[in-house]
Amino acid sequence: MATAVPVERDAVARAFPAPGTEVPRPGIVLHRLPGGWDLLDAGVGPALAAASTAAALTAAALGGSPYDLVVSAGIGGGFAPHAPVGSLVVADEITAADLGAETADGFLPVTELGFGTVTHHPPAGLVAAVAAATGARPGTVLTGSTVTGTAERAALLRTRHPRALAEAMEGFGVAGAAAAHGVPVLELRAVSNPVGPRDRAAWRIGEALAALTDAFGKLAPVLTSWNPHDRHAC
Repeated sequence: MATAVPVERDAVARAFPAPGTEVPRPGIVLHRLPGGWDLLDAGVGPALAAASTAAALTAAALGGSPYDLVVSAGIGGGFAPHAPVGSLVVADEITAADLGAETADGFLPVTELGFGTVTHHPPAGLVAAVAAATGARPGTVLTGSTVTGTAERAALLRTRHPRALAEAMEGFGVAGAAAAHGVPVLELRAVSNPVGPRDRAAWRIGEALAALTDAFGKLAPVLTSWNPHDRHAC
């Protein structure tokens, strides 16, 4: 399970019955939780998240215990009114919002330039099970290297991605690392603020972190019982 920062990591860890133990690996430190779950604060932004997740996946594979699933988790912005503050979003699509080229005719995703990918698809059955267990709404979670700070940008993103419910900075990087190892991915976000103008007074980070803890308390049994052979390609 990969979060961006330690405060998100600790929110996830609080859902488990005992604290984790630190497990150093080259370039990273894992926090091993009861039940064999590994938790990682992978860093902010898609590049660092991808690098840290890839390091964890490689270490596990070389150690003879490869992972069956990677979970990107944390708080993020929600597109009003569909994902209000305090709600949960589970990604059925993990999409890079700004990977491509700006042209005189508008934005072209990298796929329309003839290479790469802009979307990873978590396993549909697992997304449905997570939504049922936690009350999370399924939809597209966007990944960007720059957080949206204006109403104009928020409207533009919703026009480009009509199914977008949330915005964060790490999911696509985590998903790319998982895809390189042939491992399925899941992304779960607790909404701490509306996507749009930066109004720190309106942020509810504590509320979102508490929602994340509550979600993982309900999520652990789902992940434990999930059949890793029921996979969809990322």
